[in-house]
Amino acid sequence: MTEIASHTLAPGTLYGIGTGPGDPELMTLKAVRLLRACPVVAYFAKRGGPGQARRIAASHLDGTHEEVPMVYPVTTELPPDSPAYAAAIEGFFDEQAERLAALLAAGKSVAVLNEGDPFFYGSYMHLHLRLAHRFRVEVVPGVPSILGCAAQLPIPLTIRDDVLSVIPGTLGEVELAAALGRADAAAVMKLGGNLPKVRRVIESLGLTHRAWYVERGTTETQRVHPLAEAPDVAPYFAMILIPGQGKRGDVLTAPQAAKSEVAE
Repeated sequence: MTEIASHTLAPGTLYGIGTGPGDPELMTLKAVRLLRACPVVAYFAKRGGPGQARRIAASHLDGTHEEVPMVYPVTTELPPDSPAYAAAIEGFFDEQAERLAALLAAGKSVAVLNEGDPFFYGSYMHLHLRLAHRFRVEVVPGVPSILGCAAQLPIPLTIRDDVLSVIPGTLGEVELAAALGRADAAAVMKLGGNLPKVRRVIESLGLTHRAWYVERGTTETQRVHPLAEAPDVAPYFAMILIPGQGKRGDVLTAPQAAKSEVAE
């Protein structure tokens, strides 16, 4: 009787692919190369749509990939700090991690698309924490949304000795005021329905004149306004940026002073 040799299939690699802030041309060369090479592409999405990361990467998907949409069970239906929301979303991440684990164990590498950067408030990190101890993983950084949005401003976000604070808009008003009050420069993310609260805090601190509202930065539908002229309702993909002052005053006012002296 001939003995049949058994072979263990090498597991696939899990790639966390940063797709950047919205403009497809801001995807890195490495992200595009690995995306095209992976047989499986997974992405998060709300019900009824493909998701922002999938839209950004669309031109690099040629129909040969096995696509795995991961549709959130809840988005804004429940308060994010409620036990019901926590149970639903954590169960969802557990389920999606096992879906991808089955593919990885079968020898298929999986690219998980993540808008912005995977480790900068990215949904991918929830899969990474569940799978990194079981499979080979690689995180491919992307242009963070903060930098994509900051590039749309007429002045730099930080300069010289400014310290940048990244603040979730989901914080309570007291926590927001404390964080913004000690910031040289700030980016308030996760805006959406938190806009009225964040706006109140910024006004109370006397920072409105320095604040900018950026919605869907780097995309064809982006909107950029001083906060005082911002809309009353914001989508999730919006943020408020408050450029730092640092030593910028000396840098920017010197040419103005020179012009004034010449005029006199």
